[in-house]
Amino acid sequence: MLDDVKSKVHQYLIAKTNFLQVKDNMQEDQLRVVISRAIGEVCDKDEIELSDLDRAVLIRDLVMDAISLGPIKPLIEDDAISEIMINGPKQIYIQRAGKIELTNIRFDAERQLLHVIQKIMAASGTGRRVDESSPYVDFSLKDGSRVNIILPPVSLIGPVVTIRKFSSRISKIEDLLHLEMLNKPMADFLMASIRAKLNIVFCGATGTGKTTTLNVLSRYIPEDERVVTIEDTAELRLIQEHVVSLQAKAPNIEGKGTISIRDLFINSLRMRPDRIIIGEVRSNEAMDMIQAIASGHSGSLAIVHADSPKDCLNRLVTMILMSGIHLDVEEIRKHIASAIDLIVHTELSLDGKRRVTYVTDVRYSPKDNSVVLEDIFYFKQEAVTADGRVLGDWVMNKKQPSFYDKFIKRNIKLPEGFFQ
Repeated sequence: MLDDVKSKVHQYLIAKTNFLQVKDNMQEDQLRVVISRAIGEVCDKDEIELSDLDRAVLIRDLVMDAISLGPIKPLIEDDAISEIMINGPKQIYIQRAGKIELTNIRFDAERQLLHVIQKIMAASGTGRRVDESSPYVDFSLKDGSRVNIILPPVSLIGPVVTIRKFSSRISKIEDLLHLEMLNKPMADFLMASIRAKLNIVFCGATGTGKTTTLNVLSRYIPEDERVVTIEDTAELRLIQEHVVSLQAKAPNIEGKGTISIRDLFINSLRMRPDRIIIGEVRSNEAMDMIQAIASGHSGSLAIVHADSPKDCLNRLVTMILMSGIHLDVEEIRKHIASAIDLIVHTELSLDGKRRVTYVTDVRYSPKDNSVVLEDIFYFKQEAVTADGRVLGDWVMNKKQPSFYDKFIKRNIKLPEGFFQ
């Protein structure tokens, strides 16, 4: 019944009022008044009786439907745009095909931008807040897009909003192949690595496709496994049914109640996981992750911000040292090498293409008493054309990697002659 009434109210607002023209400039309480009046008109005309509860639910749903994103709505709806960067009300940049460009879209005033910010936060359903006392926030929209907001007085140019859009078009390994993010041998190897329960760290700079690559490869986790995901902001989109999603909690208005990634990771070990996926390792949870993997939690996946596989290793060492553990650097590197099998590095090239540039074996060499990084695949750039296209191809090392026994143990077949 409510859906029928909702449809009638929609039709009334469109046909009998100028609601579509004015709604973007209205505050939420003004929207409630207009929608409540329209519900009354429709109910009187069609002799419909609504309880107070049904009326409240109907008003809430219609208000949420009416909430739009003002002048940036076309940017949100444009699938070719991957990122929107709002630097105050008068300057809006976008990223399209890996290139950043300034748009001619503007907000009328800072007040309108603040109003849109509150609309975005309300529509996210996360319950997070942003105001002068807590001037920045990170959260995800229901479609998976990631939003960061930072307000004055921390921002000196007015409210700043960064929206990294989630692309539902990239969901299978074939999509990565079509985008030339990797080649067929790499795709075969990475899919096999997931099934063989290798411990893999995905690294790269911001916006290079780390999370996208992890999301795509996570499709090849068997359905009969229990997966626990741990994130600061929900970005992972797993297709399996048996997935437990955990999210860190920011402190409340009194500065209490923080639940960190590390807290969630320690708790996840008691949840009988077959795999643990960490959205981003950035602090002393690195030590817990390495210890957990070394003690039998194989198949773990994680993301680290780093510029290369070597930098990724060094960042993990630094994060473990931050935990206060009393080990020297070489001992820590040895622990990491015994736990991590593979580092997958992604990069945004000059031509705007995202590529998997390194797939690197991490091993410890007793002979040299050191950690050795050996590239199984790497992208060899040969030239850059006059129009900015990057020319090159992936090179494969046929040497059998240190973790090859895991493929044999789990009966995972690679193409004939893949490794020597």
